[in-house]
Amino acid sequence: MIRTFAFDVGETLVRDDRYWGSWAGWLNVPPHTVSALVGAVVARGQDNAEALRLIRPGIDLDAAYHAREEAGRGEYLDETDLYEDVRPALSALRQSGARVIIAGNQTVKAAALLRALDLPADLVATSGEWETAKPSPAFYDRLIAEAGVAAHEILYIGDHPQNDCFPARTAGLRTAHLRRGPWGHLWADDPTVVDVADHRINSLMDLVPLALQ
Repeated sequence: MIRTFAFDVGETLVRDDRYWGSWAGWLNVPPHTVSALVGAVVARGQDNAEALRLIRPGIDLDAAYHAREEAGRGEYLDETDLYEDVRPALSALRQSGARVIIAGNQTVKAAALLRALDLPADLVATSGEWETAKPSPAFYDRLIAEAGVAAHEILYIGDHPQNDCFPARTAGLRTAHLRRGPWGHLWADDPTVVDVADHRINSLMDLVPLALQ
């Protein structure tokens, strides 16, 4: 029985358009350039931050992040960044009696922005707050502790196999791979994902029947 549904953030709940578009503006390149390079590094199996290093070799990403914040061009989220199925799916899961957790690889500021959206969730947390990031086992250990249930009673939902499905399965959680965003589409039918994911979904609404089982 699944008692807790835990969600990744980027390209699971929130579109990354604004995030990458803001970096394109900061680096003074067309948004398409950033998007294409993100796709290229994804296909190579590299971290998506490598796209920015291809544009500006040697860039100090931490320093650039803080410079953007100081210039008033930093992180921002509003309702338009959410995928359309997020509120109805999370609401339905909570109404079924399941616990809903949002936990992904984001900054401390992103956690505050997510909470400001007042999503139907019991807990919102980020790697910046927990000081450990996916795919580290410590991230999933913290998630299990916060859920307060056995690992096999938690379903982790995400688009990125290497950060979501594989490490969550290793930690004993059930997993759902979401065909959404570049990572989700690229690896949706990969044999290793098919083998590891307990569920393969195209919409967050596909989760609602699982809460009723």
